[in-house]
Amino acid sequence: MKRLLIIILTLLVLAAIGLYVFDQYWIHHYDSLIAREAVRYQIDPDLVWSVVYEETYFTPWKKGRNGEIGLMQVTPVVAREWAAETGLTPLEQRAAADPDTLLRDPERNVQIGCWYLEKSGQEYRDSYNAGPSRAAEWNRVASGAPPLTEQEFIARIDIASTRAYVNSILDRYHRVKEARGGPQNSITSKARMGPIFFHQT
Repeated sequence: MKRLLIIILTLLVLAAIGLYVFDQYWIHHYDSLIAREAVRYQIDPDLVWSVVYEETYFTPWKKGRNGEIGLMQVTPVVAREWAAETGLTPLEQRAAADPDTLLRDPERNVQIGCWYLEKSGQEYRDSYNAGPSRAAEWNRVASGAPPLTEQEFIARIDIASTRAYVNSILDRYHRVKEARGGPQNSITSKARMGPIFFHQT
């Protein structure tokens, strides 16, 4: 009986170690891709990683209820905008003909997602669940006033699900930064953070 208990405990410990190792592999499988595309578009890779974690837990085949696809839950509309703006005719045709396949490709999905974050960050931030006009409204300050702090911005979000989503991403982002020993900056100012979001509800 004692031997059986030892065997069972050993198997449980090995299973737990195996699950931990698999989980670490799973959540860091796309780190080099995220880093490469984030650097290309001048976005903090830890922010992109936090978005992917929240959106899909690194599941490239996930499809959202509003048509969002892939790791960063990019919409086909954004994919077509990216293809048109980049001037890559074959990709533009592919984005128009079969956006699902294009966006299920992790490389393209992260590339398009980072492009969108960078592009949108020039005008507004945090527009995923609410759309760009709402995010701009939440971010609005008087002329000459300093940008809102992270907490001030979050307090202005009047959609509970969006506020929870933004909080979750920012909490994860700060935990990742702390674990890596990076600076604990507020990332909601226009200069430092693009929108976290790609679709509208």
